Amino acid sequence: MNSPRAFHSLERNQFTATCDVIGSRRILSEKLFHQTVALERRRTERSHKPFLLMLIDDGEIAVDSNKSGLRKMLEVLRLTTRETDVVGWYKDSLVVGVMFTEIDPDDKKSIVERMLYRVSTELQKHLSLEQFSSIRFSFYWFPEDWQQLLSRKPYVTALYPDLADRDQSRKLCQLVKRVMDITGSSLALVFAAPMFALVALAIKLTSKGPVFFRQQRVGRYGVPFSLLKFRSMYYGNNNAIHKQYVAQLISGSARKQPCNGNGHGVYKLTTDPRVTSLGAFLRRSSLDELPQLINVLKGEMSLVGPRPPLDYELERYDLWHRRRLMEAKPGITGLWQVNGRNRIPFDEMVRLDLAYASSWSPWLDLKILFRTPKAVLAGAH
Repeated sequence: MNSPRAFHSLERNQFTATCDVIGSRRILSEKLFHQTVALERRRTERSHKPFLLMLIDDGEIAVDSNKSGLRKMLEVLRLTTRETDVVGWYKDSLVVGVMFTEIDPDDKKSIVERMLYRVSTELQKHLSLEQFSSIRFSFYWFPEDWQQLLSRKPYVTALYPDLADRDQSRKLCQLVKRVMDITGSSLALVFAAPMFALVALAIKLTSKGPVFFRQQRVGRYGVPFSLLKFRSMYYGNNNAIHKQYVAQLISGSARKQPCNGNGHGVYKLTTDPRVTSLGAFLRRSSLDELPQLINVLKGEMSLVGPRPPLDYELERYDLWHRRRLMEAKPGITGLWQVNGRNRIPFDEMVRLDLAYASSWSPWLDLKILFRTPKAVLAGAH
């Protein structure tokens, strides 16, 4: 015999299947609504016109035996939203989503207030007090206010349901990736222990300051963490010169800098006065990156993934650049490193990061890891 929960679950699924159209308005399924949210993000990246996502958690309405409350709520949304707005299931039979598009960016606050007042007023007319009191509203703007991210407040991923769906479908592969990260970083730390000791000693003998350099970086979904490197710069330096070059790099106005007399040039500061003589060698050989194996072991990074940005890099990002933060966990190496590294412009780096995120597999990680030593050696000469 089916349990009451199983019965209600079956009943909800049957009801969802019968309410694809309310009046003359189509109600999108969970999968299609998630895909539409992703598509609208892409449009906003091009047009810079924001959209508003309203989520209505219907609480006890979804298990109403007659489903009259749920049908009334959907009918209210049909009457109180525009034809160009998108209504669908954010979570089947539990959370309704409404996407308001083509919105004036200077009118955000009043729009939320108007939408909340309009929808809640109509719902109160059509639902019982018990049904209405169980409803919870939440609102999310895209593009998000990244000052909130930079101020270290908790980051919300509600605008990225498609990425959550993709991660869920890759759950087993993600487990394999984590096992690879733990195994690979653990073995590398053991075998690199003598190198750690030599580099640490060299740093202490050649310049004042700590052996390790800790720098705040931004990981996936805007989660900040402290990235570890061997210190390659003089202690207490000013980062103004790097900020200026990063701004030029992201805007596309940066010129390639000469590198080792090979005539190719690279998109990085090659005559940075902050870098020590030993630090220049550590950077060319990528030995300064070795402590990031600890970040990998802790789960803050992966062996393979996009490089994690600095706060002042994010301030310069275009909307579509931000996707590299959302779609994959940051890594020590990646497609960018094995396909030209600093010899390619910033926009191309972002495209490589996004290509990696969309086509990722454990096998792709292995291929990138095997190609990394050659790329490091090529960059060191």
